[in-house]
Amino acid sequence: MTRKILMLPGDGIGPEIIAQAARVLAACQTHGLDVEIDEGLVGGSAYDVHGEPLPAETLTKAKAADAILLGAVGGPKWDNIEDISKRPERGLLGLRKELGLFGNLRPALLYPQLAEASTLKPDVVSGLDIMIVRELTGGIYFGQPRGIEERDGQRVGFNTYVYSESEIERIGRVAFEMARKRECRLCSVDKANVLEVTMLWREVMERLAEEYQDVELSHMYVDNAAMQLVRAPKQFDVIVTGNMFGDILSDAAAMLTGSIGMLPSASLNENKQGMYEPCHGSAPDIAGQGLANPLATILSVAMLLRYSLDEPVLAEKIETAVGLVLDQGLRTADIASEETDSVSTEAMGDAVLAAFESLYQA
Repeated sequence: MTRKILMLPGDGIGPEIIAQAARVLAACQTHGLDVEIDEGLVGGSAYDVHGEPLPAETLTKAKAADAILLGAVGGPKWDNIEDISKRPERGLLGLRKELGLFGNLRPALLYPQLAEASTLKPDVVSGLDIMIVRELTGGIYFGQPRGIEERDGQRVGFNTYVYSESEIERIGRVAFEMARKRECRLCSVDKANVLEVTMLWREVMERLAEEYQDVELSHMYVDNAAMQLVRAPKQFDVIVTGNMFGDILSDAAAMLTGSIGMLPSASLNENKQGMYEPCHGSAPDIAGQGLANPLATILSVAMLLRYSLDEPVLAEKIETAVGLVLDQGLRTADIASEETDSVSTEAMGDAVLAAFESLYQA
């Protein structure tokens, strides 16, 4: 059966990194992957053409796809759009909401070849392998009411932090199941000492734990979790948390690995339809210069194959190919050191493709 993949290059370095990921997908097609690939506009590039960050045409294609591969959205070009609903990031949020992509998987995996690239000491981060499960369609980013209004002669901004039991249970099950596939340890991060919504979060997680007695559940306040991520990150296996806390903690965890340019992510709905994207942003300051690291996007292809298309063998070969390239000492500027020269975005793509093909010739 032919599966459908929608590519959304987006803004900034998005088109450059998606181009390299597309080459990897094409290589997979030569080794039996049966997919149909389409492309669409989202973010600032969509606003420039359609006046909307998520055009109806793109949304229709996204709903029909088995998986979506996204580059990045946003940039200073669109920062002065007064209507917040028209800003590039709203295209991304709209896709998550419309497709019900509630479960965000963000691995923080340190390749041993990059231990020296981390800002922490190698002995602190060597062997790091964390999976952060972030709830993606609820919480303060989507809660109502929200807005800016005048009260007592001054402007007041307000947002609502809200979660229902069913939303918490849904993401909790994803996290418990993920923990079962790893080391059976799950840390739920909240702020239950001051926020009622996370008091409920903790109650639901405790209730779910009764169904997953093979998984060790612990709890941690978000401020402590942030500190522990930089003090002793290897204490964590799987972390589950809400939208805002997950947004912050996953970026902090990303930097433990040496570069956010190395980390992929997956956003899944209940039917395993997913949107896959690198954890880094659009990096407009280096767009068009061939400096971007495509590895996070290529590794996002591996996650796409594993979680939405059920192609674990191809996924593993891509991940192995990335490791082989790092073994060769190839580095883009973000992960290069004083001892290593940096290569271009395209050259890194060339190297991954060569390594990928070598695995079939071995």
